Amino acid sequence: MSSATTVITGGASGLGLVTARHLVEAGQSIILVGRDAARLQTAADHLRTLAPAGDDAPVLRTYTADLGQHSQVRDLALRLAADAVSVDVLINNAGAAFPRYEQTVDGVERTYAINHHAPFLLTHALLSEGALAPEARVINLSTFVEKRGRLDATNPDIAGTSWNSRFYHQINVYATSKLLSLLATRELARRLPEGMSIYNANPGMVKGTSINSNAGGLMRLTAPLFRPFAITPDEGVQTPVWLATTSPAPKPSGGFFSQSQPDTPSPLAQDDALARIVYDKTAALLGLDPTA
Repeated sequence: MSSATTVITGGASGLGLVTARHLVEAGQSIILVGRDAARLQTAADHLRTLAPAGDDAPVLRTYTADLGQHSQVRDLALRLAADAVSVDVLINNAGAAFPRYEQTVDGVERTYAINHHAPFLLTHALLSEGALAPEARVINLSTFVEKRGRLDATNPDIAGTSWNSRFYHQINVYATSKLLSLLATRELARRLPEGMSIYNANPGMVKGTSINSNAGGLMRLTAPLFRPFAITPDEGVQTPVWLATTSPAPKPSGGFFSQSQPDTPSPLAQDDALARIVYDKTAALLGLDPTA
């Protein structure tokens, strides 16, 4: 997919920007999405210096959106569709963790809004607007930490608001948001139109990115302990880059991938009945008609 158009959320820095660099060097056109227009422009200008020259040189564009707000995620999809963008690859890279409980303007917990709701909503909104190419690939950045996720398998809290009345453990909140995304992806893979694929990409334990420092709290305090065992950002993006570029499209759709090969997530993440419940509850929360 060397001539593909790839949308990368959280693309102004960190793993998103490193992923963009690898894909630009491979000849893909890139759309960076983020909250800060100035940082996005700086990132795009840097990537242009790395892009192959010639008539078929990759196109680099930027779109601003706060993915913590459902309305802005919907608006992003509408803008991409209005600009006649045909998305070959969507990399839902943006992620976050927070040291304390707070709700967004939509009344949901912040970590869940960015790590679970945003990729789910953006994928469905682009699909609804006809902005995903017939053989589009959707890649959600996941994590091995999902094994620490905590869910009621019969009535999962997909809004994250239950953390307001129990101990707010930052790492467990982050892990649970990623577990929810894994489950929803598993079910969406079954419902996507023929030819499209969706994946969960585990970058591993990566050093030199801003998620731990920006998260604050326990994640920031413990990050130095794991640094000797962490890999570089260039190593961390190998799996999403491989999923975005290798031909034919990897199997299985809906799978969890580490080190550019299928991997096995937690037993809870493989529960098909729970995946259907999470998918349906998330679609209802976001006001979406579930994909058949």
